[in-house]
Amino acid sequence: MKKLLLLPLGMIATMIFAHSSTTSAQGTEPESGAVVCAPAVYFELPGDCLPLGPSAYLTEMANLGITFPPRPFPSSKPDPGLTQLPYLYFHLEEDIVPILSGPAGGETGQAFQPGFVYVSYIDRVESNGVYYMLQNGGWIPGKGSRVGEYSLFQGLQFKSTPRNSFAWPLPFYTGSIPVYKAPGYNAPLTDKILYPYVDIVQVYATQNADGVDWNLIGPDQWVEARILATVTPNTTPPGGVTTGRWIDVDLAEQTLTVYDNYQLVFATVIASGLEPFWTRPGLFPIYLKKETEIMRNGDLTDFYYLDNVPWTMYFDKARALHGAYWRTRFGYPQSHGCINLSVGDSHWLFNWAHEGDFVYVHDPSGLTPTDPALYKDWAY
Repeated sequence: MKKLLLLPLGMIATMIFAHSSTTSAQGTEPESGAVVCAPAVYFELPGDCLPLGPSAYLTEMANLGITFPPRPFPSSKPDPGLTQLPYLYFHLEEDIVPILSGPAGGETGQAFQPGFVYVSYIDRVESNGVYYMLQNGGWIPGKGSRVGEYSLFQGLQFKSTPRNSFAWPLPFYTGSIPVYKAPGYNAPLTDKILYPYVDIVQVYATQNADGVDWNLIGPDQWVEARILATVTPNTTPPGGVTTGRWIDVDLAEQTLTVYDNYQLVFATVIASGLEPFWTRPGLFPIYLKKETEIMRNGDLTDFYYLDNVPWTMYFDKARALHGAYWRTRFGYPQSHGCINLSVGDSHWLFNWAHEGDFVYVHDPSGLTPTDPALYKDWAY
């Protein structure tokens, strides 16, 4: 007889009452003379008892990976100090903003073009208006807004590879995310709610209902799959990776995972390229690391200038992994082709990675095009 997870009756009393009502008539000795087994997980049929009632439920849950009590999740939060930036940023209005020789000074002949423009400043003065001093000594009028806050979100470090898939809830709803007792919009709600980026859930099964996939995150707890950024650990290196170190980017789930010595060591959510600026699938080595970078393009119809982009690692021409202090949400395609991370996550990744480490970008959904002609040399 092979049985596991023998639990005290008091610990599973609620579960017994909830799931053994249909089998209570079998709680007495049947005609065969056998008796019902003690509540436990039985992966094989025992010879001296019948695994009915709560045992059947416990075994069903164990086959999905759900244990009572829940198995500890082998993760921890990274050092919060990784989220700190030594720069002050200013977001310019979408207008031509001249660079001046001083506060209220004359124009230098240089200017920022209209577009997506963030600059670093080192001083702010009020003199017949508000002016900001740039790092190169030039000044700009205060046409825009200071970046007072940026995302402090951080992913998870792992001391071992989790046995199950896991996920971050994303902010599809305002405030909190409902959890249903069964897959489908018409199923009753549970008392459980999830908070975006705060809660971590394990994913045990997926089922389609109402035309969409639903994920089982606990006993009789279902969440629509598209609301979750899900990581499915895979410790087998992609073809072409000759070491036990690589970065995996899942474009369908908008997640990034890091493997070291064939074990998952880090995972988080990202923002990849938005159509038509997709992040190109493929296997790429990191060829350049820069603690800070200025990113810009010369296309005045889609102009951008991003000062002091932190912890940048180029892997596919101008496409890079980097921190994005201008983003408050991750888990959705948003960039011009780069893989945007929170400041803290980009710092962690920069500290871990070496030039030459591989970045494996893939889209399990198959929706990202692979035609090289669609991919430009620039990105952010």
